[in-house]
Amino acid sequence: MGETVRTLAYGEWPSPIDAATAAAHDGSPEFAGFVGDEVWWTEPRPTEAGRRTLVRRRADGTEESVLPAPWNVRSRVIEYGGRPWAGTVRDGGGPLVVFVNFADQRLYRYEPGGEPRPLTPVSPVGQGLRWAEPVPLPERGEVWCVLEEFTGDGPSDVRRVLAAVPLDGSAAEDRDAVRELSDARHRFVTGPRLSPDGRRAVWLGWDHPRMPWDGTELVLADVAPDGALRDARTVAGGPEESIAQVDWSHDGRLLYASDRTGWWNLYRDGEPVCPREEEFGGPLWKLGHRWFAPLDTGLIAVLHGRGALALGVLDPETGEVVDAAGPWSEFAPSLAAHGERVVAVGAGPRSAHEVVELDTRTGRARVIGAAHEDAVDPAYFPEPQVRTFTGPDGREIHAHIHPPHHPELTGPADQRPPYVIWAHGGPTGRVPLVLDLEIAYFTSRGIGVAEVNYGGSTGYGREYRNRLREQWGVVDVEDCAAVALALADEGTADRERLAIRGGSAGGWTTAASLTTTDVYACGTIIYPVLDLTGWGTGETHDFESQYLESLIGPRAEVPERYAQRSPAAHADRLTAPFLLLQGLDDVICPPVQCERFLARLAGRDVPHAYLTFEGEGHGFRRAETMVRALEAELSLYAQVFEMKPPGVPTLELGR
Repeated sequence: MGETVRTLAYGEWPSPIDAATAAAHDGSPEFAGFVGDEVWWTEPRPTEAGRRTLVRRRADGTEESVLPAPWNVRSRVIEYGGRPWAGTVRDGGGPLVVFVNFADQRLYRYEPGGEPRPLTPVSPVGQGLRWAEPVPLPERGEVWCVLEEFTGDGPSDVRRVLAAVPLDGSAAEDRDAVRELSDARHRFVTGPRLSPDGRRAVWLGWDHPRMPWDGTELVLADVAPDGALRDARTVAGGPEESIAQVDWSHDGRLLYASDRTGWWNLYRDGEPVCPREEEFGGPLWKLGHRWFAPLDTGLIAVLHGRGALALGVLDPETGEVVDAAGPWSEFAPSLAAHGERVVAVGAGPRSAHEVVELDTRTGRARVIGAAHEDAVDPAYFPEPQVRTFTGPDGREIHAHIHPPHHPELTGPADQRPPYVIWAHGGPTGRVPLVLDLEIAYFTSRGIGVAEVNYGGSTGYGREYRNRLREQWGVVDVEDCAAVALALADEGTADRERLAIRGGSAGGWTTAASLTTTDVYACGTIIYPVLDLTGWGTGETHDFESQYLESLIGPRAEVPERYAQRSPAAHADRLTAPFLLLQGLDDVICPPVQCERFLARLAGRDVPHAYLTFEGEGHGFRRAETMVRALEAELSLYAQVFEMKPPGVPTLELGR
């Protein structure tokens, strides 16, 4: 293979990476942790209605899914969820695990060999009782965790506190049997971290309109003999200081990641231990994300870097970091430690996320779970480039460029390939440079992909992150356009065949780009924000309900800006064909946003398709949904760019 390279039109290359293959490999392991000497984690099952299962790796190396369908280990706290499970070892030596089941959001107790038993009740009010970041404390007969409790039917009729749930099941039908550990002084809280001697507890809290990457408080409390938390006080953080994670060292010293210098760095009892212009933390989109893990030796396992995060071991006495060797160039915030062992979730441009164990005594890292296996010949995988572009006012824009790639084919010498700009969600986030078969689905067919970490993305310091303050719909749109036009100007991409796509906040950027620029010939808008006025006044969930105060500006001061920026208000400007994809169970970006946008587009004679999916929320999880969405997207580009990809169903575009 590869001895003879043939010429074929871009976008028409046959590829072994079909939509079903891409869908089957979507998602990644998450929330890895130890149960005694064993490593457990959650893992996606796209072909099983998109559920997440709990996987156990025994000490002898055997691996098994311990909860069959329909058990779905996933929390809905703040809708994006949080750590949904934790485990310990009983006196008898067997595992004791607690987990949240997605369907009813109840907390369950599970011991291998038995059936899960509920520990919490179902609430008749609003969207119920939800739990995250459990900490089993069998010596107290309790599991401590975050409780999110709805007090009414509205998305913001909710309170959040730390709570203790009896392990004996006595609260399974009795809400009053749940002991509240904290007051509701903060709108949002993370789970408690107990000091090694059990006498103190710490957690993070923050309030509207701040998001956790804007500013959080670190709260310290004493644990009384009766298990009550006393004298809770703020010891670090504030409105303009984001503490991303807090924990304890082996000798009871307070560890946390703060961005008080403009970068998330590590502090021990308030003193910096490794001051660098690098990130040792990130955006807290899910409760229980962990960028560092203290070891019993006094060392600290860390994720750190600019952009991509490497796995290393930090000596807090010297500030030296030694990185783990291996093929993984990106790590997810899912660190855990036990003794001198560390588990992490790592990936790279040639491999999807897998569970990695690092032995800090030997420095050896190895894959121990969810091992990557090439679904097709890796010769069809993209060969990405990490690049920095220049945007308006000379600002830097970080991006990953995935040129078309096929081992046996190339495009005509007198043509340039079409390119799709991918705008990530968040918008406070960053796209990692890892193997993604959805990208390979396009690049192996002769369509380039450019992932843009536009201004506002994390990984490059607070100043880069703050570029998006009051500039959402401006900076993100400009940065994506700058990358697209730069690729065209340098001859990498065809100027007449540029597209843009994105989901959630990326869907907003896509729609805003199509309604305010003439850069793109078409676009794919996925579960988007389209109407700020509606989204910010009760159409979304509580966590992000005041996010726009920083992204757009204070509503009370600049109400006109909310309409001016909304793609729905400018549907009359839209001329480019588009595909709109929406889950009907989405409570973060609900279908009404799409419906309002389409109503305002009526009569404009713009080719488009609107596909909705039953049973899907914010982020598609079912294999059949992902197959339909991916094939529809390719068909849109094929029709607009006048390509004939083999074997792809034609998407009907209405007007």
